[in-house]
Amino acid sequence: MKSRSHWEELQAMDTTVSKSTTRIAILGAGMSGLGAAAKLKEAGYSVIDIFEKSGGVGGTWRDNTYPGCGCDVPSHLYSYSFELNPDWDYKWSLQPQILKYFEDFADKYDVRRHCRFNTEITDCRWNDAANTWTLTDRAGKTYTADVLISGLGQLNIPHTPNFPGLDAFKGAAFHSARWDHSVDLKGKTVAVIGNGPSAVQFVPEIQKVVGKMLSFQRSPAWCRPRGQRAYDAKAKKYFAGADWRINWYRWRIRAFADFGFGAFLQKSPMGLANSMKKMCQKHLEDQVKDPVLREKLTPDFEPGCKRILISDDYYPALCQPNVELLRQGIKAVTPDGVIGEDGHEYKCDVIIWATGFQSTEFLTPMEVYGRNGLSLNQAWKDGAEAFKGLAVSGFPNFFMLYGPNTNLGHNSIILMVEHQIHYMIQCIDKIAEKGVAAIDVTPSAMTAYNVRVQSEIAKTVWASDCHSWYKNEAGKVTNNWYGKTTDYKKETRHPDWTDFEVVEG
Repeated sequence: MKSRSHWEELQAMDTTVSKSTTRIAILGAGMSGLGAAAKLKEAGYSVIDIFEKSGGVGGTWRDNTYPGCGCDVPSHLYSYSFELNPDWDYKWSLQPQILKYFEDFADKYDVRRHCRFNTEITDCRWNDAANTWTLTDRAGKTYTADVLISGLGQLNIPHTPNFPGLDAFKGAAFHSARWDHSVDLKGKTVAVIGNGPSAVQFVPEIQKVVGKMLSFQRSPAWCRPRGQRAYDAKAKKYFAGADWRINWYRWRIRAFADFGFGAFLQKSPMGLANSMKKMCQKHLEDQVKDPVLREKLTPDFEPGCKRILISDDYYPALCQPNVELLRQGIKAVTPDGVIGEDGHEYKCDVIIWATGFQSTEFLTPMEVYGRNGLSLNQAWKDGAEAFKGLAVSGFPNFFMLYGPNTNLGHNSIILMVEHQIHYMIQCIDKIAEKGVAAIDVTPSAMTAYNVRVQSEIAKTVWASDCHSWYKNEAGKVTNNWYGKTTDYKKETRHPDWTDFEVVEG
């Protein structure tokens, strides 16, 4: 870990563990890692290192810089409850301002000094004898920690399909999450492969400049209006007043979104699912007048099975004369373009992959080994799972933020992560107690929890018959939480120590 003062070295030699000597390693300086570090410091922990493979903070908001990049959660809810921001420019914030929010947060809470930038951890191993974690970076340097926290989340490794012929393509090809700003798209023929939340944002922007766009969509998604609007000076002044104003606004957004969760249940209450579908259908009908194109853009699954897109300008962009919508995927790449599933070669100058992320693999490509050398990949051979999305049996003193079955399809993930941090710090407080070396979730507690989770998820549209990034290849929903954010808050209020094995030391 980082070099420490002489006093800290003396403390480290003492066999009495305390908050001031507990060594904590955090993987990732994105939303989860930054929030965890700030709250750990507030709780009295000081020996904290954040390992970040890039050169700065911000995580996904540093990585994703594609045109039109923004958040599909309202600004005032996509922020920490303990760091309110009255100065959002838009109801739905754009990437530059979100990144600045996290950069300013890192400065205000003095988190940067804990960061080891340009340091990618490739291997984490639990030492059964010492009750510590050994971390190894890509350069081969090792670090020791008492507690290991993953703040890597679910959407950090882009998924680029390995189509035959990809290496032979003569033009530029890049993933939307690694946008190549050196490529001039003006007047070019651009093939966009995929139609997820990223595509719905950058397609309207690049459509204005490309010569022709080929939009390949194997399966169109449902889309609802965004209702984007700017906050004027009067609104910002209002939010800058007493905190109850933003908190009341946040509560309304959260409560409305949690109420709408019923639309994602297979037995939807009060006709919410039908209302959601009608809203999406009306949005499509209002913006796409061509019946042939409208048919191509009509999904063959119920809303919510895949993430519902949010946009005011996506459909209008697809209606423009320089856009060709192809209801198919591709099966190969040639030097001059792509081969569609229809066997036809579509020539293009640039390929943009809007193919999402390796969302069900979580810590890929890092290797994690727990007790007795157990590999996390082996523990997850049937699909990733964790106790409350936070801890994995057989991996002591290890916690995940935005882990398995904590993603949302209807609300802000920051709400979930704050609940996770609250629960996690109580666990770390237990580890820091005198006479305690480690805690580990019992196999029975973890199994019982995940049986319940999967039973509840089976009642949602996410478990229905459509392919989405919420599921692994076997069809198991490994990503999403099954209920409202308030339900998860109750789950993570306080640890029940009968769920854990406490290792003395």
